[in-house]
Amino acid sequence: MSYKDTLILISEDCPAEAGIVPQSAKETKPAHVIQYELLSANPYRFTHEELLFEVHVRHKGIPEDKAAADRRLIWDELFGKSHPCLRASMLPKKFGWGVHYDAEGRIALYGAESPEYQNWLENEGKEGNPKLLRAMRNKRK
Repeated sequence: MSYKDTLILISEDCPAEAGIVPQSAKETKPAHVIQYELLSANPYRFTHEELLFEVHVRHKGIPEDKAAADRRLIWDELFGKSHPCLRASMLPKKFGWGVHYDAEGRIALYGAESPEYQNWLENEGKEGNPKLLRAMRNKRK
């Protein structure tokens, strides 16, 4: 699911009050670490679908030349099934990152402590402000 003009707020039960850089000691990086690396290095470059594709290619270790040559095939296979939106990502659920979608659906990360994130919170519902949605909770109530 892709959004436009939307900010995914950190979850109500997020243990982080500020953006924390996720890390992993595993040889194969988890999806949220790859998401962070891509989005922090390339704000507003990826749409949701492009991000999912890049994360998939990197997570599966598909070489760049093969990913480029077989892009349509990999894309069609990947999106032949549904995927959760970034409201379910560990970035806003555990690591304190707000996920902002601009008017064209491109994505950037903002730490919950950042002035931009705080400004969007303070101006909720005002014209020109993105729609605010909470990330999914980590635990059921």
